[in-house]
Amino acid sequence: MEFLKNIKPREYQESIYKTCVKKNCLVVLPTGLGKTLIAVMVTIDRMKKYPGEKVLILAPTKPLVEQHIESFKKNLPELFADMQLFTGSIKAEKRKKIWQTADIIFSTPQCVANDVKKRLYNLEDVCLLIEDEAHRCVKNYSYNIVAKKYLQQSRHPRILGLTASPGSDHSKIKDICRNLSIEEVELRTRESPDVKKYLQELKFKKIEVELPKEFEEIRSSLKKLYSFYIDNLRRGNFLRGSDNKITLLELQKKLQSQISRNYKSWSAYSAVSDCAQAIKISHAIELLETQTIEGLSKYLKKLYTQASKKQSKGVVNLVKKSEFTLAFLTSQRLLQKGIEHPKIKKIVEIIKSQEKGSKRIIFSQFRDTSTVISREVNKIEGVKSKVFVGQTKKQESGLTQKEQKKIIQEFREGKINTLCATSIGEEGLDIPEVNSVIFYEPVSSAIRSIQRRGRTARLDKGELIILITKNTRDQRSYFTSRSRERKMGKSIEEIQKHLKNNGKIAPEEIQKKLL
Repeated sequence: MEFLKNIKPREYQESIYKTCVKKNCLVVLPTGLGKTLIAVMVTIDRMKKYPGEKVLILAPTKPLVEQHIESFKKNLPELFADMQLFTGSIKAEKRKKIWQTADIIFSTPQCVANDVKKRLYNLEDVCLLIEDEAHRCVKNYSYNIVAKKYLQQSRHPRILGLTASPGSDHSKIKDICRNLSIEEVELRTRESPDVKKYLQELKFKKIEVELPKEFEEIRSSLKKLYSFYIDNLRRGNFLRGSDNKITLLELQKKLQSQISRNYKSWSAYSAVSDCAQAIKISHAIELLETQTIEGLSKYLKKLYTQASKKQSKGVVNLVKKSEFTLAFLTSQRLLQKGIEHPKIKKIVEIIKSQEKGSKRIIFSQFRDTSTVISREVNKIEGVKSKVFVGQTKKQESGLTQKEQKKIIQEFREGKINTLCATSIGEEGLDIPEVNSVIFYEPVSSAIRSIQRRGRTARLDKGELIILITKNTRDQRSYFTSRSRERKMGKSIEEIQKHLKNNGKIAPEEIQKKLL
């Protein structure tokens, strides 16, 4: 392709590109299979068709935006276009000037949405809008604000949405397509015939561990506590049906909303407290079953601290209960004996069995878990591990974007060979190919599961290992994720048929009239 530097598109990239130049398209392609190259190709086509017009490329985080501009510069001739990076740190007036002269603008959606709202500039001469991680195009996210304005203002609109997975919820995928005015969906998986031949074998292992007897004792105490609060909510007719974490959070929100509207009722105040304590105990059970004893102990200690400061009457009463004391003391005793969750031992065994020089990412849900894993695997000869987590207001437990980039560079150069990552390692970031991806726990989200495993088996053979604690929420999460992935494929097929027959997903107000 003209202007494309040092790279030849693959067959599936050419095929997807041909659709994208004709229609607004949502491209669903696993991590590492070249969504950005398709974006580059469509950019070339639009800029040739509409000389003097601009291309706007949006990504949800600054590191992702920077990654895109690097990829474009790498794949396009130096003088092809004036490429500019927009960030919140550049003053508004300067952004306005840059907008007037730039050909390709790379930005976070919040930055452009704010500028367009303030009428700093308009989008009339933008001939292509690219939204990366397009599964975020739901509700009031800035992507939707920009897309709506773009469709209203642009003289030659064309939209390209990119994602590894739009999720499994049929209505959510429809919302994404509606918000981006999508006319066609191009879906590829690792098993698609035109993709499969470019990929290496991915071996899969599901490893189950038993919850030790001492852990069962803690779980029994915590479950008694949990039942106490749930029974209170049921007796007061506040809770009907299931009592999982999601229903409790929804109930808590509903009760707090009632109280804020001056609904003065002692029973409602009491129910809010019971709900809050049940959520805390549910979290403690999750830490015990699926994470680490160290993480559980730290969390229970935090509740003691809150009680000592009298931050909440409910927490004060919670920590006084004998079941809570027993759970805390038992967790402390296990830590003193050096007993940890059996998954930790299993991870150490797995890494010891792998070839020297292997690179791996170990994904876990919580920062504390990543810290424990990293500490334990660093004891293995030849392993150099670092924790890779997102930013936080408490900088002592988070990494700045600069620190994140440094760790990825060290991983690329081989100075470290093991990343112990939370969800920050899932989305978009240009993390080098790894020999294995280990899930410390399964995730129920189809989006997150697809993004995690996309880190391996691209250029070399890879291995996906998922650890599961038997008879815990791990098992539910594993089967939920698999079910959601199957559902995602079916939902996209249905939407593809609809788009073929109807052209676009009707706007919400029109759909309501049709029902």
